[in-house]
Amino acid sequence: MKLLKTIGNLGYGSRREVQAMFDDGRICDLTGTILHAKSSCDASQLLLDGVRIDPLQGAVLMLHKPCGYTCSTRDPNQVVYDLLPARFRLRNPIIAPIGRLDRPTSGLLLLTDDGQLQHRITAPKAHLPKSYIAELAQPLRGDEQEVFASGTIMLDGEETPLRPASLSTISENLVRVVITEGRYHQVRRMFACLGNHVEKLHREKIGQLALGDLAQGEWRVLTAAELALVFDA
Repeated sequence: MKLLKTIGNLGYGSRREVQAMFDDGRICDLTGTILHAKSSCDASQLLLDGVRIDPLQGAVLMLHKPCGYTCSTRDPNQVVYDLLPARFRLRNPIIAPIGRLDRPTSGLLLLTDDGQLQHRITAPKAHLPKSYIAELAQPLRGDEQEVFASGTIMLDGEETPLRPASLSTISENLVRVVITEGRYHQVRRMFACLGNHVEKLHREKIGQLALGDLAQGEWRVLTAAELALVFDA
């Protein structure tokens, strides 16, 4: 793909705007050599105004989503794209969330423009484990671990019971829950079935990929080795 189109698809501007960047000498390679629109160069080795251009198509981002942000391009409230460079929303194809975290939920959110990877992670048959920390309104009653593991919980409006999930106690109002499905508001609805309410919910891990020390509201590109951890159950 020509550099002009590649850079445009990354959201940096229209064809005319990107051409102007070349004309102004703003685009060079890693050695500092000024490039032209028809130059032959690996697109991943480009600098714009001295800064390396964004990852090419197929990249996966990890974002520490704060509460109050919606996984959408448009919403009356804050959206996760407000935490990313503005051009990310203009990419073609767009970098989109892999699955969703609802607005009151914080934690690990992955985004990519790779449709096949999206499907591989979110397909119902994938059953990738996702780990959450839930703060509850009421203390545990004592049988939650057994009920969650039974595979018999039936959510309102659902026709099939949930797959078994694991629960471990951190304190009487704080638990770690690991699920292998992604039904709508699943963790919150699971506790609602038991007469409790989730006050705060935080996703800390997908597969073996942990959020780690990534600060709230920050993002970074995953390496191939880190992405492989998603599928390491």
